[in-house]
Amino acid sequence: DLVKLGPAGGIEGREAVAARVIGRSPTVWYSTVTIDHGSSSGIDVDDPVITGAGLVGRVSETTGGTARVTLITDHRSAVSAKVLPNGPSGVIQPEVGDPGKLLLDFIEEDREVKEGQMVVTAGWRAGNLASLFPFGIEVGRVTEATIDEQQTYQRVHVKPFADLRELEIVEVLTQGGSNKDQSRADGSESG
Repeated sequence: DLVKLGPAGGIEGREAVAARVIGRSPTVWYSTVTIDHGSSSGIDVDDPVITGAGLVGRVSETTGGTARVTLITDHRSAVSAKVLPNGPSGVIQPEVGDPGKLLLDFIEEDREVKEGQMVVTAGWRAGNLASLFPFGIEVGRVTEATIDEQQTYQRVHVKPFADLRELEIVEVLTQGGSNKDQSRADGSESG
């Protein structure tokens, strides 16, 4: 049930590393999972993590043989996202009080968003800065879009495609050997 990564062979030159979920956050079910591959498999902090259904989260810690993944439903999570086919961009965050649901925030009230539209990662780049997630990873589907009279932004509710409670196998989208080695050889700063 893994993602078909398309013609780029791994989304923007990234390589996929399949991993099994071996642990879950003991206190908050929707916060983190631990997977059975780590830095020895080429996995780095901030690498995107997906399933065949869509975005799961990002790597937040690594050891040689494991990695911790912070899920998109974690209260610290924020993902730049875009409504398809040509809708607005905003920030996906977990809905307060219901970590199984997501909100797409900062959508101006005059931008039309309809129930059923797909939401994907926005994947922006500005000079040497780029978002953690490349463009086009499926996140979820719009379930409701409302405008509060007191707000200048819409509240767009999104149901994630990935079932984050039942994760077993995931894919980590790594930078691959050549990109990582090149950026270090150039003296690029990390962190």
